[in-house]
Amino acid sequence: MRSRAALPRFSFLFYLLFLPPVLSSSSARPQWTLQRVPVVLPQQTDARPAPHFLSPARLDVTSTCDPECHKKAPRPSYSDLRRLLAYETLHSDGRLTETAIGIYGYNPSSNTSPADSLGSSGQAERSHVRRKRQIFGHDGRFSIAGQNFLLQYPFSVAVKLSTGCSGTLVGDRHVLTAAHCVHDGKNYVKGAQRLRVGFLKPKQRDTQYSSFYLPSNFTNHVEGGPAPYAPPSNDKMKFQWIRAKRTHVPKGWIKGNANDIGMDYDYALLELKKPHKRRHMKLGVSPTAQRLPGRRVHFSGFDNDRPGQLVYRFCQAGEETPDLLYQHCDAQPGASGSGVYARMWNGRRRRWERKVIGVFSGHQWVERQGASQEFNVAVRITPLKYAQICYWIKGNFVDCREG
Repeated sequence: MRSRAALPRFSFLFYLLFLPPVLSSSSARPQWTLQRVPVVLPQQTDARPAPHFLSPARLDVTSTCDPECHKKAPRPSYSDLRRLLAYETLHSDGRLTETAIGIYGYNPSSNTSPADSLGSSGQAERSHVRRKRQIFGHDGRFSIAGQNFLLQYPFSVAVKLSTGCSGTLVGDRHVLTAAHCVHDGKNYVKGAQRLRVGFLKPKQRDTQYSSFYLPSNFTNHVEGGPAPYAPPSNDKMKFQWIRAKRTHVPKGWIKGNANDIGMDYDYALLELKKPHKRRHMKLGVSPTAQRLPGRRVHFSGFDNDRPGQLVYRFCQAGEETPDLLYQHCDAQPGASGSGVYARMWNGRRRRWERKVIGVFSGHQWVERQGASQEFNVAVRITPLKYAQICYWIKGNFVDCREG
């Protein structure tokens, strides 16, 4: 039986997730800023040797380059960008192709954000030195259960990959995820050829109140009240799987696992063999952290320590570079590949709108002077990446000019 004490907490989280923030005036609304983006077009496609599919997928990433290193790195030239945004396509029959691209209408200043001007010190928060942990302090994750919420937008856009990662629906048959979920930087991982995407489906009629349960620290952060009710079982849900037809991976990732610049290109797009018939989330060019409502980002994924459950979390964004966003959202392996999104006002359509602004790459561990630094990293969707991913989805550049 559902505890009465849980109802106020349920109502608060529902308000937090689904209602617009209370603002003093319409001018104070955080708004999506539409901008003209460049055009990224395929030029030539060549066959490549068939992959080996030998290594298991790794659900974490490593790098020798920390935020300061990324900030000091020189910006790629036009020829560098053409090479980094070239891409491989893995087909379900095992064929592999490589496509060269052309970039048109590109303005170097339009591919960067005001975050670039923050400098190495910046106005953003500096990441803390932490030991190798994936939960920062109290566990602030919410396990979503029950079809009333699992099948409701925005939770319904989260999917599970057969390689163990998560993904986000961004088209009628397209899933955005992390590149390391299908490719280790050197070759495609086991299961990438027969990659499947899992959608949570109800096994039987569920009850209205089997909606979600809260982490033990929820009342500490919000109300200071009594402990939440006992978590309901999620055994009434199952996965329905759809095969991937094609997988696109940028060449910026395929040059060694998360090396100095590879981290910036840890994203991939899957094309399914048939439409999923669910609502998907739109892409958006990543704004600066300071422009996000409350500097807050959100994402949902299938963390390994909560099998069969969808886990939602939100937190404040910290440091940022032109291509990466750092934060300390609680997460476990399995959540990587989740779409990081924000909710802001669309002035043209006169409504609140969620857009995917990045891909959760995972936990980046950097050894510096004998100490371990840990960062949660999301790959930002820059104007060029938006143009590329949008073209993969739409198949034309006309519908991809405004991000």
